[in-house]
Amino acid sequence: MTRVAAIDCGTNSIRLLVADVDPATGDFTELDRRMRIVRLGQGVDRTGRLAPEALERTFDACREYAAVIKELGAERIRFVATSASRDAENSDTFVRGVLDILDVEPEVVTGDQEAQLSFDGATRELAGSDHLEKPYLVVDIGGGSTEFVVGDDRVRAARSVDIGCVRMTERHLVLDGTVVDPPTPDRVAAIREDIGAALDLAERTVPLSSAATLVGLAGTVTTVAAIALGLDAYDSAAIHHSRVPLEQVREIAARLLASTHEERAAIPAMHPGRVDVIAAGALVLLAVMERSGAREVVVSEHDILDGIAWSAA
Repeated sequence: MTRVAAIDCGTNSIRLLVADVDPATGDFTELDRRMRIVRLGQGVDRTGRLAPEALERTFDACREYAAVIKELGAERIRFVATSASRDAENSDTFVRGVLDILDVEPEVVTGDQEAQLSFDGATRELAGSDHLEKPYLVVDIGGGSTEFVVGDDRVRAARSVDIGCVRMTERHLVLDGTVVDPPTPDRVAAIREDIGAALDLAERTVPLSSAATLVGLAGTVTTVAAIALGLDAYDSAAIHHSRVPLEQVREIAARLLASTHEERAAIPAMHPGRVDVIAAGALVLLAVMERSGAREVVVSEHDILDGIAWSAA
């Protein structure tokens, strides 16, 4: 067994997983898994740069994670940075800060690499499943981008497009620095149009309607699942491999779009860092299901973070 630390730094959150992994046997023992909402991608779509306050929030989380990694004695560390870091002009500042704190250089991966890691993390445990048909369409809705991967025992096609929940919120739902609550119909229509154009791009590479099973990853999808299940608090075990029908996703998206900030914040399983961006994220999920013809989404708590851990081992 190899003790590894995997860090996934996205546009909205930074997450840590420390695990004992044996690639030869497939044994995987999770020791610590945690997340902080740092909104690293704050304003990147508009300015092209990582904001100083966003960098400091991220570095603060890195200091916390460095202490956990040292305490648990991880032998190998892999730090993967995704959409916001790819887009920013000053990503070198981010890289230097992480290197100073964790003594590991963050890998600013491409969209295709991100898609491969997400697929590995989400489907490795499904390999022996006899109740989910292949091929899978794995969809990872992040803050800045969404990854689409079609595959069975291996990846057949992958594409990353810029329709993350933070990016869509900042692009269409922010007026004078404040999120419009609830959004007007014209703003919702603009998001739908943006998502539709991005799905057109994705379909040039990934045959979205060819998959038998849609597997959804990341905070937007797991939060929608928590709402669908009516959870009093976020429960990872209950959410993992739950199934949410298309009509229920449509109802939840409509509810979120019609809600104020206070109403969304009052949803029991809602993380405070997702309150402002969950409506746009739910629209992305709904559009993906409608375009792919999926009647339900199978929700996975295992995603790119698990893929990073396997690759580190």
